[in-house]
Amino acid sequence: MRIKKTLSNWLNNRHILIIQNEEDFSEKATYNFTYARIIFFAFLGFLLVLALSFYLVNTFLAQWFDPRFAERETRKDLVTMRLSLDSLEQELDTRDRYIQSIREILEGDVQEDLSEGAPASNRDVILEQSDDADLIDSLFKSEFETGGDFLLGQSLDNLELGQSYFFSPLSGFISAAFDPKNDHFGIDIVSKKDEPIKSIADGTVIFSSWTQDSGYVIAVQHRGNLISVYKHNSTLMKNVGSFVSAGDIIAIIGNTGELTDGPHLHLELWYNGNAVNPEDFISF
Repeated sequence: MRIKKTLSNWLNNRHILIIQNEEDFSEKATYNFTYARIIFFAFLGFLLVLALSFYLVNTFLAQWFDPRFAERETRKDLVTMRLSLDSLEQELDTRDRYIQSIREILEGDVQEDLSEGAPASNRDVILEQSDDADLIDSLFKSEFETGGDFLLGQSLDNLELGQSYFFSPLSGFISAAFDPKNDHFGIDIVSKKDEPIKSIADGTVIFSSWTQDSGYVIAVQHRGNLISVYKHNSTLMKNVGSFVSAGDIIAIIGNTGELTDGPHLHLELWYNGNAVNPEDFISF
């Protein structure tokens, strides 16, 4: 008991610290303190220094002195880049497969088998694989004949296309109108010789080649599942994969292919897989 009392007295006894001038011994400052108070503030300062040191070691100092910090950060960046790369690869793969399917349709290189007794419906037709295949027309012919949802039946107010502006591909007059009942899924535009043909909107060229029926053909994929097809050209100015802006020259008017009776442009618009009348959306 005596030790505890002595220790308690030692901690709680009040002391005075007097600071005097060395020359005349005049008092400059006076401080009252106890050992208990000094110990408390010393312990509090120790905790603050410890917390600050822990924070610095795990933040700023780790970048300078911890050799594992750079490795961890590099691994995090690699994981993030890998996830982004995987997503990009999936997008590119999907786009490549979509473009390849469009190329096969335009080239007439598509064949689908029907099971015996199965009803013909959306694109469930057999296409004979040959050089004489009729591009997109043969793909959707049976669907139209069977009365399916081949043509867009909505009003223009309900279509995204009705709210978009499209560039006129060339100046001229329409010699043959849109007539899907007679397998004419576009319009024929007659113009001057060597007239340049322009893209109706921004997009990516997904087909640019020769076909026997339609001659030199170029097709552009636009946003909103819209594809524009330009047939019977004399010259093609863009290759597959090229990005074009609205108004860019993509071909020269011509008279190539078997299904033509004079120099003109045959223009088709396909929206969500359905043929639409270009005159409803483009001012010629």
